[in-house]
Amino acid sequence: MKPIYLDYNGTTPHDPEVIAAMRPYLEEEFGNPSSGHRYAVKPRQALNTARRQVAGLLRCAPEEVVFTSGGTEANNWAIAGTAHALRDRGRHIITSRFEHPAVLNVCAFLEKDGYEVTYLPVGELGLVDVADVQAALRPDTILITIMHANNEVGTIQPIVEIAALAKSRGIRVHTDAAQSLGKITVDVNALGVDLLSMAGHKLYAPKGVGALFIRKGVALETFMHGAGQEMGRRAGTENILEIVGLGKACDIAARDLERHHRHMQEMRDRLHAAISAGIRDVRLNGHPEKRLPNTLSLSFRDLEATASWMPSDWRSPPRPAPPAMPTASRSRMCSRPWACPWSGPRARCA
Repeated sequence: MKPIYLDYNGTTPHDPEVIAAMRPYLEEEFGNPSSGHRYAVKPRQALNTARRQVAGLLRCAPEEVVFTSGGTEANNWAIAGTAHALRDRGRHIITSRFEHPAVLNVCAFLEKDGYEVTYLPVGELGLVDVADVQAALRPDTILITIMHANNEVGTIQPIVEIAALAKSRGIRVHTDAAQSLGKITVDVNALGVDLLSMAGHKLYAPKGVGALFIRKGVALETFMHGAGQEMGRRAGTENILEIVGLGKACDIAARDLERHHRHMQEMRDRLHAAISAGIRDVRLNGHPEKRLPNTLSLSFRDLEATASWMPSDWRSPPRPAPPAMPTASRSRMCSRPWACPWSGPRARCA
């Protein structure tokens, strides 16, 4: 029996339109876009088209989009690049305990370099409290980095309110939007963020490609040194094949967002209703309304999460586990500290 894949927050398959858009750059158009001859023309045009497509989804200017090797690099650059660029202004960063390791581990690394990091808790519904953000602000705070939407429970964070608070103090704001792009509207100007990270493989593009939105006028210290690719901001010959795929995926996401949002939400709610009708003592994790349309996280009394997603014969439907990290880190049922709907040792989230 063919398994049913349910872990789309972990990674997505390639959209057929994405594969079709990429094919010429795998088979024919192999040129280096930085070269000065005819073989560079089509790759350079494709690079510019993809940048416009990503900008269209984010609703920003194309020159504010810089391509990276994925969401992890984008997060590293946004956080460490800000820390080093603004170290003369301060060395305090605010984040949450609910972040992806690509954020938390950068912050931990910076702590070894003399930076101070405040790790905010989240409430029972998985939300960061804006009042906690305000209370954590200090004269030397230079960056607030909070994810847009959580990959495990789908909670959408109050980024607009956090960004407004930060802007009133002249503090930079970064958000990891890897999970929200293609599922809900992500408008960098409406959000008010200075930096936004994305990962291609979360929205039907290939693995190994991503982008960082850098608002015009925002200075980051460069950590990829070499030639002058990506407007002199990120050295290295551009991965045209996968950049084309990311651009096409963003184009599709912008085109079909409303229809996909409605379909995903209907399927999510239908699944939740069916499970709740057939199983007693099921609780929803995360916010009942402020959540991604594709994400359903439930707690089942007396059921270990590992028992539900790691069958001995591996023939059950693949379901989400804690985010991509070494197996040893998965011993906690909820991979981030927050308030589980049930207290006590036998409460488990799956």
